[in-house]
Amino acid sequence: MSFTIEKTIESKNVDLPDKNDYQGKYIKLSPAIPSEDVSDLFSCSHGSVRKERLWTYMGYGPFKNKDVMEIRLNDCVSSNDPLFFTVHHLASNQRVGMTSFLNIVTEMQRLELGHIWYTPNFQQSNVNTETIYLMLCEAFDRLQYRKVEWKCDSRNTRSRTAALRLGFLFDRIFRKHMIVKKIETEIQLGFQCWIPNGHLQKRIWKNGCIRILIENFL
Repeated sequence: MSFTIEKTIESKNVDLPDKNDYQGKYIKLSPAIPSEDVSDLFSCSHGSVRKERLWTYMGYGPFKNKDVMEIRLNDCVSSNDPLFFTVHHLASNQRVGMTSFLNIVTEMQRLELGHIWYTPNFQQSNVNTETIYLMLCEAFDRLQYRKVEWKCDSRNTRSRTAALRLGFLFDRIFRKHMIVKKIETEIQLGFQCWIPNGHLQKRIWKNGCIRILIENFL
């Protein structure tokens, strides 16, 4: 039995995302500087049940004190995958959360967005919208990745809603995917946003529905 391959895709290594600032209209993403970031990040994510609820689906946090969180931030600085960034809200001049590129597979031209959290006052705002927009521009426009993934706990309705709102498509269920804080996560939901190779890339992302959808939110 023989099979005909109708379409071939060039396999090539692409670069890693830059470990530099990404400047937006409302926010800026910067590589973490623990000594400068920890005060804002600790105060915006600790001190009340409402704030500390953001750690529910994360593999770490909340932290006992600011010093313990700074140790975690130092680990973030030394990591290239995940590649962490602090989210700065420009109007208030505050650090309001973190994000990262992770599971970066350069030879397959795919990566994931994750470790995303924001203080409750800036959830469901243009902060997340522009954060994801800047990261997708880096992945698709500059680096020419083929696919960007977003995974979340099936119980995390806010993350699921955000992924769909920003144009990600439901992809698959990862059963018994992780153990988080000694609790087995029965189902992880995977979303993806992909850009075909060749001439479709510019048309679909740069001038297409996904990019326009996000820009309309900004």
